[in-house]
Amino acid sequence: MKIEGKVIKYGANVDTDVIIPARYLNTSDKMELASHCMEDLDPDFKSKVEEGAIIVAGPNFGCGSSREHAPVAIKASGIACVIAPSFARIFYRNSINTGLAILECEEAYEKISDGDRITVDFDTGEIKDLTTGIVFHAGAFPEFISEIIRADGLVGYTRAKQNKK
Repeated sequence: MKIEGKVIKYGANVDTDVIIPARYLNTSDKMELASHCMEDLDPDFKSKVEEGAIIVAGPNFGCGSSREHAPVAIKASGIACVIAPSFARIFYRNSINTGLAILECEEAYEKISDGDRITVDFDTGEIKDLTTGIVFHAGAFPEFISEIIRADGLVGYTRAKQNKK
């Protein structure tokens, strides 16, 4: 599985309260959540996102509360992947459960710039900055995680497994 997209870059400790502010947690509508994604951190986020865009952020991305609304809002906004040196553990798990691809790579955060175009190969963990030509390496997903991401999350994965019986 390989993607290409434009980078939207953020700093360290982007918490779930700025990913999707608490005042919007009264809905589970994915598109409604997406319309408010990052609005307190980056009011221009909606205009920056193109389908398949990739967030590159600093360490501890997704810290704060354990709301699964955060990865749902990111994914529904059109973001294909988030790359960061580290993720809050509950955000990491919620991302996999909801089918949002995430990769850990400190060097990518340090050297990729806002607006660069990059490719990400989830099978090998290779991240290539098409703007600079620099290649980075993140850990590839284990096969079962790749299957969950391809199935659009844990619910889709479970349905597919049950349908095979």
